[in-house]
Amino acid sequence: SMSIREHALALFRSAVGTVRPAPMLKRALKLQGDGAPQLLVKGQAFPVKRNLYLVGFGKAVLGMAAAAEEILGDHLIQGIINVPLGIQESLQQAGLQDMLLKPHSKIQVIEGAKNNLPDPEALRGAAAIQQLAEGLTADDLLLVLISGGGSALLPAPIPPILLEEKEKLTKMLASRGAAIQELNTVRKTLSLLKGGGLARLAYPAQVVSLILSDVIGDPLDIIASGPTAASSHSIQDCLQILTKYNLLRSLPKSVEAVLSRSPTKPTAPEDYSHVCNVIIGSNTLALDEAKRQAEGLGYTTLILSAAVRGEVSQVAMLYCQLIRLLHLGFTGLGEGPLGDGVRGNLLQLAAELEIPGLDLAEFLQVLRGLGPKRPVCILAGGETTVQLQGTGKGGRNQELALRVALGLHRARAMETSSPPGRCEIIFLSGGTDGQDGPTEAAGASCSPELVGEALQEGLDVEAFLSSNDSYTFFSQFQDGHHLLVTGLTGTNVMDIQAILIRAT
Repeated sequence: SMSIREHALALFRSAVGTVRPAPMLKRALKLQGDGAPQLLVKGQAFPVKRNLYLVGFGKAVLGMAAAAEEILGDHLIQGIINVPLGIQESLQQAGLQDMLLKPHSKIQVIEGAKNNLPDPEALRGAAAIQQLAEGLTADDLLLVLISGGGSALLPAPIPPILLEEKEKLTKMLASRGAAIQELNTVRKTLSLLKGGGLARLAYPAQVVSLILSDVIGDPLDIIASGPTAASSHSIQDCLQILTKYNLLRSLPKSVEAVLSRSPTKPTAPEDYSHVCNVIIGSNTLALDEAKRQAEGLGYTTLILSAAVRGEVSQVAMLYCQLIRLLHLGFTGLGEGPLGDGVRGNLLQLAAELEIPGLDLAEFLQVLRGLGPKRPVCILAGGETTVQLQGTGKGGRNQELALRVALGLHRARAMETSSPPGRCEIIFLSGGTDGQDGPTEAAGASCSPELVGEALQEGLDVEAFLSSNDSYTFFSQFQDGHHLLVTGLTGTNVMDIQAILIRAT
């Protein structure tokens, strides 16, 4: 029989497996009929009597393009994709040959955006994509493949703005604390291809976008800065953000020129009648698959949310309280004053974190009805943030797991009165792209006993946390069995967390 940790790993792997490029594309895209072939996209049909072109950009796009070319066959005339620097070599080394294009592919691959920052190579790729889109006619069909990381891979500032001027402005905004949504709003306003620009340039061709979402809530105009979606922002929004961060006075002349001649109203939705945007993979899809697997393993499974966000220390507190509540339920103490206290803490934390679409009161109600001693699995997804203080090595998932471990250890030390229920608990957090920070791990798992074991080994958990050194901490353990190492997955739908509890 599998250990509870093996169960958690199996759930994570199945979640990632379902959003790998090939299975995802094959579910969404089919070519049908010989006489008058049609491209079926999630049930919508597009005749392929015309010429079929393909462009793409993002971290998962190489595998998506390989799968698409296999489906489209000879109908594909030409393709250009922009992918991260070194990805072909990485996938080759990881043995993921199925994600690489065949030797005589019609798709040109341009690698760029080193360290996820726009660079001259990415600019060159964006220019090639722009040129292809501008040359299309009403008889053409343009298939666009989009995944996270697409923003950095499609830089095409509106002339006369230079790439470095746009970059400098973005960095200034970031250093003053602008949120990612604010950064993207400004980027889109100054970009030729973002904010629906690519779709407008491809008109009158039919545009079909297949999108792998790495953004909470899957907003079409935010993923990779929405090159084929109508922007929900206007020039006013951009000016407001620049004013808020006190940057209006220090703009480069080129940016001022572009802002002064931009239309004040966002483009009308009817300008996008030639576009079909389809989300083919997301965190929700991955969680649904993990839930199916967990139920197959005998766990009663609940999905908390696919939109967990916030500072990692606060999110860790939320998970700690949730695990405490599950544990109390197991020992039959869930209904006493202790359980009420934990539920109160949870509701307060959830209110502070403002997780979109989460009705925690209802979730706790369902949890209450589960009855004691049943194996329970709680799944969640999203993307947390870490305020870096130290120079250690780690990532947000490893730090989250270590903070949860410390929180559980402290709670246990305080609850001398509560009888230890005979149960096992595991918490796991991992990035679906297989990378967590600058480490080879995708994340980590922990049990409530971990910190106690570490103390016996003379390891000071709080010191590791204060220098953001979670990877070094987890590496101290024999065969690194708390680290979650999957290798590059070639996909990305943010992070996944799992809590498992069962009787021993």
